Amino acid sequence: QLQLVESGGGLVQPGGSLRLSCAASGFRLNSYVISWFRQAPGKEREGVSCISTSGGITNYADSVKGRFTISRDNAKNTVYLQMNSLKPEDTAVYYCAASRTYYFTYSGPYDYWGQGTPVTVSS
Repeated sequence: QLQLVESGGGLVQPGGSLRLSCAASGFRLNSYVISWFRQAPGKEREGVSCISTSGGITNYADSVKGRFTISRDNAKNTVYLQMNSLKPEDTAVYYCAASRTYYFTYSGPYDYWGQGTPVTVSS
């Protein structure tokens, strides 16, 4: 079965860190641009970050720039999102998505989506 699986979410205090993982099952991730999205309760889904197939090009939403770092390990078929200095407004379900095209505006379409991993930032 071809799918993406996110992991690493959880409850963290403000100022803390989490590392999310996006692993591919049934296909090779190295041919795909990977984007991270998040959706907070009652809000629209927003693009957070994306990374090119080689890892040489990355983009970040202004709201996370300087705090989040996207990376990939194609040998492990996994993309990561390191989230530091977390704020309550980072609370959301985080999703990864795969595409053949690099969408600077996160417009899609995307070939695969994960099921999401929840992140809660609260004291």
